[in-house]
Amino acid sequence: MSDTAVAHSGGVPLSGQRILITRPREQAGAFVRGVEALGARAVVFPTVEILPLRDAGVLDEAVRGLPEQDWLVFTSANGVRHFLERCEALGCVDSLKALQVAAIGPQTARLLEDNGLSVTLVPEEFRAEGILAALGPERVRGRRFLLARVAGARDVLPETLRRWGAAVTVVEAYRNEPVRHGGRRLARLLGQVDWVTFTSPSTVSAFMDLLEQAGAGFPPPARVACIGPITANAARERGLAVDVEAREYTVAGLIQALVECTAGVDEHGENV
Repeated sequence: MSDTAVAHSGGVPLSGQRILITRPREQAGAFVRGVEALGARAVVFPTVEILPLRDAGVLDEAVRGLPEQDWLVFTSANGVRHFLERCEALGCVDSLKALQVAAIGPQTARLLEDNGLSVTLVPEEFRAEGILAALGPERVRGRRFLLARVAGARDVLPETLRRWGAAVTVVEAYRNEPVRHGGRRLARLLGQVDWVTFTSPSTVSAFMDLLEQAGAGFPPPARVACIGPITANAARERGLAVDVEAREYTVAGLIQALVECTAGVDEHGENV
């Protein structure tokens, strides 16, 4: 955090800011603590739920086939949690130790390491394109990759790996379900917050669907902050103006982006 940002409000650079957090409730804790430690009031309204698969048959088949793989790739901490649960249930944890493991970012890598696994690769840019840049075609050709991820994820990673000559298996490790109730309450909350934050395209989509179901629009006073370019593009596609986009695609990076933006606004909301 910059000295300028901290000095802006006596060491509490988000003082007085009301920040709506749309990520799943079980993942909101660090975000809430982070903004409240900087003086903000966190308003948690999850727009998506993280759920296990209804039928884990395909996932279990992929887990049993781990000895046939060279690389295991995780694009979220949720994927790690649900994949490791099936590994434990099937007694296949030892099969993981022979694989090279790629994690899309530090939180995902930390969870893997906390479970006793070595992480081979964490890209500098925390998205699929970053993993591809870190691997490169020569490292991929002829290798076998298993991608454990959520349904509906972008296909740039598996498609590029295949184009580079890899054998790729994609398996869904969990479900990401939109919250389908509470649109009117959400619309009321939007009149009481300064910021709406999004940490994935799915949070954007579910948020806008809820507002549309309630017959509500997005109120201009509330500003939009996104965790990275993929989420920001999803927001723009749904007609939202994005005011802040984190440079580091993590919750910590998003909080820092909010701090930097707020540091340029005085207590009356005017640019300084």
